[in-house]
Amino acid sequence: MPRGRYSLHDPHDHTPLGDEHFHCATGPSGWRYVSQLTGTTGEHAGSVDLTLDALGRPIRMELHASGWQVRGAALDGVTWVRSDPTGAEAQEGNVPAHSFTGTSPAFLVATARLLRPAPGAPATRVRLVTFASPVLAPRTLDQSWALLESETHGTDNGPLVVENYQVNDLETGEQHAVHLAGDVVLAAPGLELEELESPPSTFG
Repeated sequence: MPRGRYSLHDPHDHTPLGDEHFHCATGPSGWRYVSQLTGTTGEHAGSVDLTLDALGRPIRMELHASGWQVRGAALDGVTWVRSDPTGAEAQEGNVPAHSFTGTSPAFLVATARLLRPAPGAPATRVRLVTFASPVLAPRTLDQSWALLESETHGTDNGPLVVENYQVNDLETGEQHAVHLAGDVVLAAPGLELEELESPPSTFG
């Protein structure tokens, strides 16, 4: 079970945003990722709990930030309930989208797992719902994902397969690279893998 820490920063000006301490695991029914977020001074800043089924669909998602909470799942597209800090109001949302996304590295693994593009194949378009900090405000966006190549690297723990993706924001035209090894993000805009206590898990 991989366990470690990502450092988070603004992808444009590289301002530090804090850390994400995570553990994740694959199983016969899918994949689960759990993390705790801390701010730049070490204060608790939120949490992520994401479970995928064997096809990469989100069957349970729970986010916490600044007292706000979002719970969601793949249901008639994607459906979620967003609650305010007082708990007095809960607003339900539904969008004909494929999955969720956000600043957590978990969502990069989840989208790659859902799409599973073949190396060199044309880019695949995907509609996602993101929840923007600090109040987890929902927004729908469209991306395209292409798997440029898979590289195998020798390590002390055996071969490590690294998948290199190109991700395009179809609204802004912005492009960026995402590098995954199993269920761990090695590199992507806005994050760095700082610690990893065990090798990434591989999907069956």
